[in-house]
Amino acid sequence: MSEPWLSADDIAAHLGVTKETVYVWIADKGMPAHKVGRLWKFQVSEVDEWVRSRGASSDVS
Repeated sequence: MSEPWLSADDIAAHLGVTKETVYVWIADKGMPAHKVGRLWKFQVSEVDEWVRSRGASSDVS
């Protein structure tokens, strides 16, 4: 079964940060995200791997 796509609100809640922090991480830290029209969509497995490997290591907003 394929993994569902999450919204910015959903991924922010999953990580325990604000939606604004998610957008900063996309722009400044290369957080894995996919633009679908005007919306950002996320796969939890990609985001979790990014966090574990390097992602949100410093300057949490």
